[in-house]
Amino acid sequence: MSDTLMLDAIGRRVELNGEHGTVRFSGIVPPVAGLWLGVEWDNPERGKHDGSHEGTVYFKCRHPTGGSFIRPNKVNFGVDFLTAVKNRYVLEDGAEDHGKEQIITIGKKPVETIGFDSVIKQQSHLNNLQEISLRNCAVSCAGEKGGIARTCPNITRVDVSKNLLASWDEVIRIADQLKNLVVLNLSENKMQFPSGSSAVTGTFSTLKVLVLNQTGITWTEVLRCAPGWPVLEELYLGSNSIFISERPSDVLQRLKLLDLSSNPLIDENQLFLIAYLPRLEQLILSDTGISSIHFPDAEIGCKTSMFPSLQYLVVNDNRISQWSFINELDKLQSLRALSCLRNPLTEGSKEAQTTRQLIIAKIGQLKTLNKCEILPEERRGAELDYRKAFGNEWKKAGGHQDPEKNRPNEEFLAAHPRYQLLCHKYGAPEDGELKVQQPFMLKNQLLTLKIKYPNHLEQKVLEKQLPGSMTVQKVKALLSRLLKVPVSELLLSYESPKMPGREIELGNDLQSLQFYSVENGDCLLVRW
Repeated sequence: MSDTLMLDAIGRRVELNGEHGTVRFSGIVPPVAGLWLGVEWDNPERGKHDGSHEGTVYFKCRHPTGGSFIRPNKVNFGVDFLTAVKNRYVLEDGAEDHGKEQIITIGKKPVETIGFDSVIKQQSHLNNLQEISLRNCAVSCAGEKGGIARTCPNITRVDVSKNLLASWDEVIRIADQLKNLVVLNLSENKMQFPSGSSAVTGTFSTLKVLVLNQTGITWTEVLRCAPGWPVLEELYLGSNSIFISERPSDVLQRLKLLDLSSNPLIDENQLFLIAYLPRLEQLILSDTGISSIHFPDAEIGCKTSMFPSLQYLVVNDNRISQWSFINELDKLQSLRALSCLRNPLTEGSKEAQTTRQLIIAKIGQLKTLNKCEILPEERRGAELDYRKAFGNEWKKAGGHQDPEKNRPNEEFLAAHPRYQLLCHKYGAPEDGELKVQQPFMLKNQLLTLKIKYPNHLEQKVLEKQLPGSMTVQKVKALLSRLLKVPVSELLLSYESPKMPGREIELGNDLQSLQFYSVENGDCLLVRW
């Protein structure tokens, strides 16, 4: 690449030995002669410095080892879209078949990409292509104006993930030539998005599925671009450090699926800003760190006006540890399916089936849990067991078989919002059928636990055997005597080898260790 072209290199995406980066500097780096590129790598372990050399800062990196100086002829600046298509889907006459069909995923849909041989046999011309995959083909630009439209105008599904596209403007130049585009996967392209309001054109007038995982897009940029996606139904924004800062106004109104997975900045207050998307049916919040949710517009036993069309909610791999989270989900008027795997509430307990029954009993309209259908007989059994298991607690709280005397207190109703409804459905539990233990309690057994003091490292690590049924309050009392620290000053949490990097707060003094799924080998963390 010539020195003249190097003047335009800044901001471009490059590839070297499978690693991708962005050019942040182009010029001379004394005392070595010749032209250098300063590259900030996506993988900071690939670099050597922070963009400085011998005390001079040539460019800045987000990571102290994210930068390198590279000669221009060493890096790959990529190819245009049409060249990549021809490289992938066209063989010279007489070439042997060495391509195979493969299945790739665009969004949540498996798509069969067309291999070399099937292109020759099934589609004699590129203009018959409808589905293409150019993943990791070093696509960097649209190329000659009008070239895509002339050569392959009938494409409807495109995967250009993990390429060298550097800007949203370049994406528009490609998509503007694909008038029938329905699915577009742009994941793993670190792009610059418009900094101001973008003009609304017909470029994406047919686009229904857009995948922007790991592109660096912000929520503000999503809303800036969204007026150009008038019929969009599925939007994937995983792993972008998204922070929902404002409500979508007159955009995304046709959205049926929104994937916000692996965006750890998201919390329940941000969810309220998207709670009135009228057609949103699926919301994916896996690995966001969410631990609580509350719908303030709905009283106990009532339905919320938020998320009016939401049918399927995915909250896998989060920090949900309280049953209050499940209670709130019963307020969603359209919820029919829930996936809640690998949360403290559901993991670590040997009574996984009992946990499933509790969730079923607490969410009345649920038809599928963790991708497993809830049959009518399973629901009936779960609700009857729930009604019996908490019968004694209900009576102590003011519940009574006589409807005129049945006045359980607010605390019980908050913890068991559907209990009164179940009594109405099946009849109030009789004294003879009430169970003593709650179904999610394990048998009274000793747990061998380590006890550490993160703020007092001079304290010796202890190993204690404690009953699983022991309440947090009693654990605090024991530790208070051992440490000579007032109970009121003690804060307890625990960590488990099964969930490395996560710390679960033991926030309710009246709950047992089993309630929080504490197991043998776990470590109690004590702070004061």
